[in-house]
Amino acid sequence: MEKFTQHTGVGVPLRRSNVDTDQIIPAVYLKRVTRTGFEDALFAAWRGDPEFVLNQDAYRSGSVLVAGPDFGTGSSREHAVWALKDYGFKVVVSARFADIFRGNSGKQGLLAAQVAQEDIELIWKILETRPGTEVTVDLVARTVQCDDVVVPFHVDDYTRWRLMEGLDDIGLTLQHVDEISAFEERRESWRPATLPAKHLPPVEIKAARPVEVAIGRRPA
Repeated sequence: MEKFTQHTGVGVPLRRSNVDTDQIIPAVYLKRVTRTGFEDALFAAWRGDPEFVLNQDAYRSGSVLVAGPDFGTGSSREHAVWALKDYGFKVVVSARFADIFRGNSGKQGLLAAQVAQEDIELIWKILETRPGTEVTVDLVARTVQCDDVVVPFHVDDYTRWRLMEGLDDIGLTLQHVDEISAFEERRESWRPATLPAKHLPPVEIKAARPVEVAIGRRPA
């Protein structure tokens, strides 16, 4: 996961509240077995509307989404974060986030910056008046700047640290690889262990009952 300290990109005003994860990415797209390629599924139900904000040239290359309150509600799905990231978003700014979405975002490298609603209104006004305006999000200073408007945002210290260090769950685990190896070395061999299937010896699979040698005929 890439380290995040500061990002500047085109701001996208999404004047919608209570945007749930099914609106971010419909469930029909969850059948894929990969973690990439979800950009076309982002806001799929709304992308058919020519007036939708992401269909406007000034916002197509946006990377800072400024959304209404209660963003990311509904069922927990990491695909919602993947779709936002695959499209190119680095930051989502909102007055309130669903707890699970906020947690998933931090683990995947997407900053969920919580800003007061009155400040969101100021940023929306600028972005809608001058489409294509860039927004700078500084994780070190915990500020969002849009034109001459500079406002603070909230993010918990732990998530901030993970983003600045570029640590996803695997990265966090690898920080303790020496301790893990030492634990495995001193762990008694007789204790139960789970090994990858490729390391297991081949086992002959026997039928639970006699196999019929011909259709409609039972074995003697």
